[in-house]
Amino acid sequence: MASYVDILKSEFPEIDTELFDYITGVLENCGSDFEDGEEVFEAVGGVLQEVSADVKNEDDVRDICLQMFNSLKMNNCHGARKQVLLDAPVQLSQISAHAHTEVNDVQGIWMMKRPQNTTVDAKKLEKAEAKLKAKHERRNEKDSQKSTAPVVLEEASASQSSSKKDSRVDLSGKNRSYDIRIENFDVSFGERVLLQGADLSLAFGRRYGLIGRNGLGKTTLLKMLSSRSLRVPGHITILHVEQEVEGDDTRALDSVLQSDTVREGLLTEERALNARINNGTADGTESVRLSEIYAKLEEIEADKAPARASVILAGLGFTPRMQQQTTKEFSGGWRMRLALARALFARPDLLLLDEPTNMLDVRAILWLENYLQTWASTILVVSHDRNFLNAVVTDIIHLHTQRLDGYRGDYENFIKTKEDRLKNQHREYEAQLQYRQHIQVFIDRFRYNANRAAQVQSKLKLLEKLPELKPIEKEAEVVLRFPDSFEKLSPPILQLDEVEFYYSATHRLFSGLNLSADLDSRICIVGENGAGKTTVLKLLMGDLTPVNGVRQAHRNLKIGYFSQHHVDQLDLNVCSVELLANKFPGRPEEEYRHQLGRYGITGELATRPVASLSGGQKSRVAFAQMTMPSPNLYILDEPTNHLDMESIEALAKALNVFKGGVVLVSHDERLIRLVCRELWVCEAGIVRRIDGGFDEYKHILHEQFQKEGYL
Repeated sequence: MASYVDILKSEFPEIDTELFDYITGVLENCGSDFEDGEEVFEAVGGVLQEVSADVKNEDDVRDICLQMFNSLKMNNCHGARKQVLLDAPVQLSQISAHAHTEVNDVQGIWMMKRPQNTTVDAKKLEKAEAKLKAKHERRNEKDSQKSTAPVVLEEASASQSSSKKDSRVDLSGKNRSYDIRIENFDVSFGERVLLQGADLSLAFGRRYGLIGRNGLGKTTLLKMLSSRSLRVPGHITILHVEQEVEGDDTRALDSVLQSDTVREGLLTEERALNARINNGTADGTESVRLSEIYAKLEEIEADKAPARASVILAGLGFTPRMQQQTTKEFSGGWRMRLALARALFARPDLLLLDEPTNMLDVRAILWLENYLQTWASTILVVSHDRNFLNAVVTDIIHLHTQRLDGYRGDYENFIKTKEDRLKNQHREYEAQLQYRQHIQVFIDRFRYNANRAAQVQSKLKLLEKLPELKPIEKEAEVVLRFPDSFEKLSPPILQLDEVEFYYSATHRLFSGLNLSADLDSRICIVGENGAGKTTVLKLLMGDLTPVNGVRQAHRNLKIGYFSQHHVDQLDLNVCSVELLANKFPGRPEEEYRHQLGRYGITGELATRPVASLSGGQKSRVAFAQMTMPSPNLYILDEPTNHLDMESIEALAKALNVFKGGVVLVSHDERLIRLVCRELWVCEAGIVRRIDGGFDEYKHILHEQFQKEGYL
């Protein structure tokens, strides 16, 4: 097995010598004290993350730390001193009486082995040890059965009714329309019905935003479309940006170019034909076919493809150097961006996007908004970003109560139209209710009047023929609440004063960093991915120590931290109640359920394995875990990822009424505008405050786009 030194050199070939010596020194001196890979990550993971910010994410670094821990464990096992039995008691008093006894003699005593003619019955001893071992195994199996048992996740399925006419048209190939209409279909996830008797219409060239509460089935619907479990005409090409690009030796730019299969096929055929001509194996038809290929390449503007691919990559944050890197050099987040770039370059007939802004910083989101506004084919996007939807979509599809409702216009128009619809439905419901009550009053009044019997019977039949009266189903309001800490702390409760931080002399991150937070602070830190926003948060929390400068924190400060990789910190094999019980033992189950209920995890949701919850529901579980100790300062890293819009609004309200400080990193414009009173930009090794707030920051980014030619 490779040593931790070899692993470090292999995974970080360009690591600075000074930093390499520091990490190997920590592992060498403390290796025997580490109990698992997580402790290795806590010791050196932050350093390794910053060293490889462009190519490795937190998950990659955790895996590397686990490999190094296993290497340390193996070395410790091989180097451990074997314990042996002595053949007689050792009289230490006699040893001390003879001062001339050599040290080597004493060492020899301890290494003498018991001879085989022991008085202990070997068979009995073996039997007792086997019995004891079996007892321990049964106990361990009983204790860890729940936590180690693999979670069997439910699978999604879809079904739809179809007419013989539709089937004949599909088989004949006469349907050349790029509009999509799927009628009367059902979608289930395990035993739960997500959609029942639903209809979906997508007109070619329009951009649809699919919205709805967490856990209702938005992501599942996209998967049913991309897998063609729901019937989509075969001539319509579909691309679902769901999985990151596989890491290999392909350059990022080439990876994007290869996504245009038509262009790649023509170029491959061109090379093959030219090779046959050059080898003298041509049969005379090659020149004709080459002329056709060149005409087709000119028609699709193949010569402009590299420039177009480069513009897309640059807009998504790939520098010219990064565009030449191989895909295996990038972290998972950057490979997801690469998958998005490939989809944008390939220009499918139907583009499916699931929370595309989660992987992007504000700069890349603004670029993507502008790019998608000129998209020629159909888009169906799931997004929690209200401003992104307002900028991009032409229609809204609302998933609720197992059905889909369509609305023309952007998200703001959807909100207004939905409210108007609810008001009209409520008025219609009230009118029908009054009409029924009026008829019922007549029936009750003259039920036993013989002269009015015919009229009463007529009214009864009329009442039976009226359509079923259903009350208006209004979605319950999402409410989040962060418990207040009523202890008053004198300001500043947290401060960075002239902080300088770097991992090595050649990898400087910050200098002259000044930042302070009080109990009434509402600070947002923005900046491009890789600029060091998370590093600033770790300096604030004390997870990283400044090279120069001072971090000062109030002695009674309690920090609640929400990581953008919060799912990695949750035990997915247990339910939410067990999760809190394991983290905060000794409290009644009702307290755990009450805590989860504050964040919408109620009823059977609280008893489901965390792995089976949607992304937004897992975020709520993470909120419940974070707020259990009642911190007085929250540091939140991308808290809106996976939350639906109603939950983001509720989060903003909860933070505004919370009697404590808030420092957050976010790209969600809506949350920033609702919560933050200070905006700090992290770039080029400094963190500076922008007095004009988010509007000023957007103006700066637009000017950069225009200067760089991306708009």
